[in-house]
Amino acid sequence: MLPPPFRLVPVFAFLARHGRMLLVAGLLLGAFLPELAVALRPGIAPMIVALLFLAVLRLGPDGIRAGLKGVHRAAGLALVLQVVLPLTAAFAFWLTGALGSTIAMGIVLVLAAAPITGSPNITLMAGGDPAPALRQLVIGTALLPLTVLPVFLVMPAFGSPLAVARAALELLMLITLAGGVAYALRAFDVVSGGDRSVLAMDGLAALLLGLVVIGLMSAIGPAVLNERGAFFAALAAVFLLNFPIQLCASALAARKDPAAAPAMGITAGNRNAALFLSVLPEATADELLLLIGCFQIPMYLTPFLLARWYRKLAKS
Repeated sequence: MLPPPFRLVPVFAFLARHGRMLLVAGLLLGAFLPELAVALRPGIAPMIVALLFLAVLRLGPDGIRAGLKGVHRAAGLALVLQVVLPLTAAFAFWLTGALGSTIAMGIVLVLAAAPITGSPNITLMAGGDPAPALRQLVIGTALLPLTVLPVFLVMPAFGSPLAVARAALELLMLITLAGGVAYALRAFDVVSGGDRSVLAMDGLAALLLGLVVIGLMSAIGPAVLNERGAFFAALAAVFLLNFPIQLCASALAARKDPAAAPAMGITAGNRNAALFLSVLPEATADELLLLIGCFQIPMYLTPFLLARWYRKLAKS
């Protein structure tokens, strides 16, 4: 008889094979079962840390070393994505007199954020190499305490930039701890990089991503029922923001490094705006909660809707 862990291999294989559908299921469950979404919200932070742990564990020492190549380019890209883009958007909204609107504030806030912690997992689901996504995630988060300062200074409604810097530093410490433990487990062969192990990691990551999606959708259900106009306006705004950024960033990246194009597109478009909710003034956070919740929809539909695009770029 097989040992207990190996009896679960078919379950892990099923979850890994249907990871994209789990994300869609998570979006639907979170939207239409708000009580479940609220119940899962306290577990979002530990599940996100676990996702990062699994991403590093899957890559192993060789994958990490390969992913760290080009750190200076990643830093330059982080400055463009997290400073130039949000400040440009803020200036454009100011020129049109719309800077105080909820959608304008939400777009600027999203553009100021670092890549989401699940970027390597989503890149893998979309058929790309997760190593460049992990590199951009770490660099973007490490620079966030600095990049967020000019953005928050031009947006007084966002509150104190120091509070965001402190939250970003805490997230960076968690990333370092989780990644360090995962790296050590692979480096000392406590966990192997064999097919069964990789299958288990991919299956667990798919399950965790699905649960995270449910928890992040708690504001969507009530809005669908009671504020449909605001919901559809926010939904249109986030799709028009997310997918064009992904398409443009990945197409530009494919000119120099086609293999890294999926990771570059996914990290450029999918940002961890939810990190800001705990440090924004309460009134501002409540105002932006719907848009940030809607932003989860294009993010977690990425491997479902853009997989063909990313696979084509990676092979170009």
